[in-house]
Amino acid sequence: MGQQRRRRLPHVWAEGKHLFVTWHLYGSLPHALYPPPNKQNAGRAFVWMDRYLDAARTGPLYLKQAPIAQLVVESIRYGAQHLQYYDLQAFVVMANHVHLLVLPRVCPSRFLQTLKGYTAREANRLLGRTGQPFWQAESYDHSVRDDRESDRIQEYIENNPVKAGLVANAEDYPWSSAGKNSREESRLSRLDSLRHET
Repeated sequence: MGQQRRRRLPHVWAEGKHLFVTWHLYGSLPHALYPPPNKQNAGRAFVWMDRYLDAARTGPLYLKQAPIAQLVVESIRYGAQHLQYYDLQAFVVMANHVHLLVLPRVCPSRFLQTLKGYTAREANRLLGRTGQPFWQAESYDHSVRDDRESDRIQEYIENNPVKAGLVANAEDYPWSSAGKNSREESRLSRLDSLRHET
């Protein structure tokens, strides 16, 4: 078993297993509402949280802005391709939260600190904000049990924009691993990696 930390939610990381992580913008989920008192387990609480965030039309929605969303997408890819913190399986950047499915190569707290820290500084700079929190400190994570669950979570992540009513087809959402541009960039990145190995 990998690192375990305690905050509001337990953080358990099983080495060699995929990890599903969700984090959201600071202030996008009112503390008084979460965790919901009638949700008996972490899975139900997560579903409630995700639906709440998807339906939000007020509060911080900075990730709706293309330059901010692109910054987060590029940072996710950079963590996989250049820093080699994880093997990237799937991601989506929604208006106020991010879903990520990875196979960690380093402790998740390390890559989350790097990813969230860098994107917070750069996003605040782009938004003309200084000294203000950007991301909520807490994140939701789930150690994936097997390939079947991994496939189900990937489908969940990539279809999140469809379920939220943002697009009709997952491929039409530009800030996701399902997006047309994302799939092409991933293919070119793999080809580039193969060239460097030979």
